[in-house]
Amino acid sequence: MIQFHPSRSKALEQLQSFVENHLGLYARDRNFDFGPEKRTNTSCLSPYVTHGILSENEIIKQSLKQYSFSKIEKFIQEVLWRTYWKGWLERRPSVWTDFINDLKYLKVDFESDKNLKAAVNGNTDIDCFNDWVNELKETGYLHNHTRMWFSSIWIFTLDLPWQLGAEFFMKYLKDGDPASNTLSWRWTAGIQTKGKNYVAQEWNIKKFTNGRYDKVKLNENAIPIVSDKEYVQIDPDFTNSNITENQTLLIFDNQLCFESSDFQDHKFKKIMLLQNTNLTRSIELDDELIKFKSDLIHDQQDRLKDHIEVEVRDISYLHNLDLSDKIALYPNVGENLGYLNQNQIKLNFLYRRLDQITNSYCKKGFFNFKNFIPKIISQIS
Repeated sequence: MIQFHPSRSKALEQLQSFVENHLGLYARDRNFDFGPEKRTNTSCLSPYVTHGILSENEIIKQSLKQYSFSKIEKFIQEVLWRTYWKGWLERRPSVWTDFINDLKYLKVDFESDKNLKAAVNGNTDIDCFNDWVNELKETGYLHNHTRMWFSSIWIFTLDLPWQLGAEFFMKYLKDGDPASNTLSWRWTAGIQTKGKNYVAQEWNIKKFTNGRYDKVKLNENAIPIVSDKEYVQIDPDFTNSNITENQTLLIFDNQLCFESSDFQDHKFKKIMLLQNTNLTRSIELDDELIKFKSDLIHDQQDRLKDHIEVEVRDISYLHNLDLSDKIALYPNVGENLGYLNQNQIKLNFLYRRLDQITNSYCKKGFFNFKNFIPKIISQIS
């Protein structure tokens, strides 16, 4: 099965291997889930992108050295989907807040629900779904097409709230991203693009699992979930705070490659890497996922320690810290920023150039966003 090694060196090897050996056939084969033993038709780089071990810019540049834009346009679009989702959520941060708040009462309401227990334990009467539950728990990963089927079955066949499904994914996914995960589940349900839900179908599962699953009984006539909640769009200010001498730079678990960041040439007194454990999270993560994040943080520490003073601290350490000489890489809407806001911890932020460039294109849907991708690439090159 696919394994994700918690190191930048392994991430770079994976990137190089995929670009050299498999990227050329990505557009043709990307929708097929051949099983956990055969993942070469997708890049499997998402866990590294989620944690900033590899940047979108880095992946795109490496890919364009090997192929023309027209040849790999679909791959580049998929790389930037996550960037788009982040930007969309930054403009509507209450979507994340509402999701976290919804979980509080839904977990109580469904505490004894038989369908939920069967789903999370892989004991439903849907074989493929059960296999995917086990794969998710064992590997921390699912093929993107399978995530669509999974979420559709969860919502429309098993009749479970999308919020609990999104939480289940975040508990195990090594590439679990607050924006892409939450908004993708909303999209399946039919509330992200209102009135347009995603319905998993037997023929589609059979075709794109290469015949591994057939005779899958599903609710194929499901109607979209209706929500009357409207979100006012804001225009976030992504202006960087001033960097002065003798500052300590704070880095969260989504930007763990300082040496290739936009701020690598600036002089900082010290770098502090911040862990967010289950003691300080709204969504409890699987122990293996917590360890994966911790290993990535310590891999970043090892890469930096010969060049600058660097230490690892739990995010709760900020409560007792003088923040006047601290500046932080922006953690984006999600658990880390949520913790800061909830505890009224005020920090000055530095923002990725990619997010500064793309955010204004995230006001509408992705099909509008993708028209600007050539312009985005030219600006980040």
